[in-house]
Amino acid sequence: MLYSLSLTQSSRRTDEHLYLTATSCFNIRKKPKICFGYSWSKGLAQLEILCKQLYETTDTAVRLQAEKALVEFTNSPDCLSKCQLLLERGSSSYSQLLAATCLSKLVSRTSNPLPLEQRIDIRNYVLNYLATRPKLAAFVTQALIQLYARITKLGWFDCQKDDYVFRNVIADVTRFLQDSVEHCIIGVTILSQLTNEINQADTTHPLTKHRKIASSFRDSSLFDIFTLSCNLLKQASGKNLNLNDESQHGLLMQLLKLSYNCLNFDFIGTSTDESSDDLCTVQIPTSWRSAFLDSSTLQLFFNLYHSLPPSLSPLVLSCLVQIASVRRSLFNNAERAKFLSHLVDGVKRILANPQCLPDPNNYHEFCRLLARLKSNYQLGELVKVENYPEVIRLIANFTVTSLQHWEFAPNSVHYLLSLWQRLAASVPYVKATEPHLLETYTPEVTKAYITSRLESVHVILRDGLEDPLDDAGLVQQQLDQLSTIGRCEYEKTCALLVQLFDQAAQTYQELLQSTNSSAVDVTVQEGRLTWLVYIIGAVIGGRVSFASTDEQDAMDGELVCRVLQLMNLTDSRLAQAGNERLELAMLSFFEQFRKIYIGDQVQKSSKLYRRLSEVLGLNDETMVLSVFIGKIITNLKYWGQCEPITSKTLQLLNDLSLGYPLSVRKLVKLSAVQFMLNNHTSEHFSFLGVNNQSNLSDMRCRTTFYTALGRLLMVDLGEDEDQFEQFMLPLTAAFEAVAQMLSTNTFNEQEAKRTLVGLVRDLRGIAFAFNAKTSFMMLFDWIYPAYMPILQRAIELWYHDPACTTPVLKLMAELVHNRSQRLQFDVSSPNGILLFRETSKMITTYGTWTLDLPSFLDYPKLSQSFYSLLEVLTQDHMNFIASLEPHVVMYILSSISEGLTALDTMVCTGCCSSLDHIVTYLFKQLSRSTKKRPAPMASDDRFLHIMQQHPEMIQQMLSTVLNIIIFEDCRNQWSMSRPLLGLILLNEKYFADLRNSIVSSQPPEKQQAMHLCFENLMEGIERNLLTKNRDRFTQNLSVFRREVNDSMKNSTYGVNSNDMMS
Repeated sequence: MLYSLSLTQSSRRTDEHLYLTATSCFNIRKKPKICFGYSWSKGLAQLEILCKQLYETTDTAVRLQAEKALVEFTNSPDCLSKCQLLLERGSSSYSQLLAATCLSKLVSRTSNPLPLEQRIDIRNYVLNYLATRPKLAAFVTQALIQLYARITKLGWFDCQKDDYVFRNVIADVTRFLQDSVEHCIIGVTILSQLTNEINQADTTHPLTKHRKIASSFRDSSLFDIFTLSCNLLKQASGKNLNLNDESQHGLLMQLLKLSYNCLNFDFIGTSTDESSDDLCTVQIPTSWRSAFLDSSTLQLFFNLYHSLPPSLSPLVLSCLVQIASVRRSLFNNAERAKFLSHLVDGVKRILANPQCLPDPNNYHEFCRLLARLKSNYQLGELVKVENYPEVIRLIANFTVTSLQHWEFAPNSVHYLLSLWQRLAASVPYVKATEPHLLETYTPEVTKAYITSRLESVHVILRDGLEDPLDDAGLVQQQLDQLSTIGRCEYEKTCALLVQLFDQAAQTYQELLQSTNSSAVDVTVQEGRLTWLVYIIGAVIGGRVSFASTDEQDAMDGELVCRVLQLMNLTDSRLAQAGNERLELAMLSFFEQFRKIYIGDQVQKSSKLYRRLSEVLGLNDETMVLSVFIGKIITNLKYWGQCEPITSKTLQLLNDLSLGYPLSVRKLVKLSAVQFMLNNHTSEHFSFLGVNNQSNLSDMRCRTTFYTALGRLLMVDLGEDEDQFEQFMLPLTAAFEAVAQMLSTNTFNEQEAKRTLVGLVRDLRGIAFAFNAKTSFMMLFDWIYPAYMPILQRAIELWYHDPACTTPVLKLMAELVHNRSQRLQFDVSSPNGILLFRETSKMITTYGTWTLDLPSFLDYPKLSQSFYSLLEVLTQDHMNFIASLEPHVVMYILSSISEGLTALDTMVCTGCCSSLDHIVTYLFKQLSRSTKKRPAPMASDDRFLHIMQQHPEMIQQMLSTVLNIIIFEDCRNQWSMSRPLLGLILLNEKYFADLRNSIVSSQPPEKQQAMHLCFENLMEGIERNLLTKNRDRFTQNLSVFRREVNDSMKNSTYGVNSNDMMS
């Protein structure tokens, strides 16, 4: 039997009678004013019009006006009663949506919450409303269900006569499930939305409260809800449903969503990031064991998959993915083996009957299911499953087919490669006697991936499709997976790569030599070679995953020789033409080669080096390093205007300069490196030039370049100042050029900016590399005092341009960074003072601009730094602050007052600390004056005078802190308590007025309790700011806040926080 409506509808009821009924139903005690100045019927008609204008009109001005009026409506004191009237009398779905949305806002607010009785009334009314109107617009039904879920979650621990009144959710829903299909859909949706609502943390409420509610819901209701959903699915699967019927189709969809939400619940509060999907384990509670030990649960979802259409089956597979991810410790070994056997049988059945897999959603979810087989179970467990040989064959065939159809659902390939990567990585550790058969199937997967990528090049070019090579992240992810797969049965992988590479390289060379070859054919071969170079680099990098043999090193040598030969061919053509993607692939290959075969740990007797010597004449590591440097210089020469290639090339140089000491020493001795150290100018490296077409941010790579050069220079620099001066000649010339430009009244501003920005980026790289005291002192003596004024002048001229100021400030930050104790100057050296003076001067110059900002809180990073500085100043330098001009003191106080209400907890906490230091200082000065201590300093008198002239500033902060503690979700209560005691002691009369205002705003029967709360707050508190007294006040404040919140929850009245603030 359904609910009966508590409100009867009668067309003869007068507007006034309807209003009175509405206020009594929601337990509203006093009649609010009628909005818009009309009678209720006219006011409701106006609301209807505004709702239609908000959701339907195409006129922006009309929509904005309607939105403004409706915002006023939602903030009006009689919003609650009007919402019910809209639901009762509203003729459009939009007005019903507005009412539901407003009610959700009212029950969700943390300040001045609705009393318990009123929330119970709203909950019951919503259930009644849904029960008697099962065919509302879908978005209205959803909004009302959301309202029910929000009330239930926030009131989960609310009691009435020792009964948790919001926890009878299954009883509430059962009445819906016993009626029509439409009612069943509503009932199931209520449970689904409630599960989802409780599972999601709300930023407006504390995380601890969310976890407490979620844990209680998990323990008391969730398993019953999951069991109910499974039973309903079993009943549905046993009937001959007509899924073409919209209502029956909708019911099944909601049931599947409910099951998924139960299985996707955050059982232990880990808040798993969905981006780490393949690592997820479902932490099912032990009390759920029965549902998973019973194979019928698993079988139910596999049966549903085969019987439901593609519009529903992806949801079934999503549930199966969660079931397959159940934590291993839920079972003992025998139970786990049995569960895995049923799971694998279900997978086999899907693979044997793949009719539904062409649907993209089904395909994606099934790939996820396959990946979970290995992420949650060991290879040794899988091989013991009875049908393992058949299943691994079917999975291999499915993977090969999927890879060959590369254009179909490319985002799902990740899961298949993840499965095979984990299987291949497990081979060395499997101890089971049963054959794993991976030596048969991994080569097939590797071949399918490689050949499919090569075949895709022509199709992409012909049809103008999006090239996967342009998605560097996706390519790198797949190559990382392939590196492990390809190393399993590496002989076959290497033979395939050699064969395909030789074919592509030969064809490419023939096309280049031919006079009538088409550009399209050349581009196709370059695309194929690009894929092969990427893959060769990946499988060489995969050497770390397996214990390598001499034979495998020799195979690596074969591959490396071919790539280097191709590099020689492409480099010889760079003056005429080049391929950016192929060059990026080369750099990726060099990076992998460097990681594996460059360094002191590599045996120089490796067969790779032997093969390089035989084919290319590269006899040792020094000659190989010369190839690296040659490629770097070639790229910087020909690709200097291509940012991706330049950045990756310089990153390779940087990585080489960070290598093992012996390798770096070999590097420095190369003539090419010496050339770079002596000729780092735009003449030889075009990216160092000042290009009027480029942005200032494009010069960031210069820092990387000079960091690498600085490291290489330091290897043999020692105390050789002449060598340092020689190295700095290009930068000296650049500084002199900037100084010359700035000395004239008319100069090319853009050219000056670009030259300066490039210069400071270069210097920052050198400063970063010079982490030894001797080399850093050379740099400091070079830049000071000769060139520091130029940097100061640049800040003065272009303080408004972050593209210019940020590099300069970053350079100064690097200069004052005590990296490796390089700033430990001698006792007799003034350099420390000089460096501090120049830095302070620059900060002061730049700071004059920041003081003109409208609000620091508009700049999150700046505000954190600013308030951290204020905290340090007030802690250690209050005498200095007290000596400042009145307008500066007032600015500091107003900034702290504004920061107290900041959303950033770090800023708010810092402001509390700063305010505490100021209040403590004030209290001490006043106490000293009353005790007739020696005369205070003039600055102290001035500070006290400022505070006496502007008492409203301290009073405002007292009101703000008290408001936050009482009405808001105070997440840093301890920090708030520290300045509050001092504020009260400095403003006892104002605090008494605040207290009386709050007490008088309460209902008469609550005023005595509220007065007692304030009495208890100050109980045992002495008139001092000693630590013991502060700690006592902090304890009292915790009790005070809890008692006040409990009192206000049970009150229909309550002081408005805005009124209090005023």
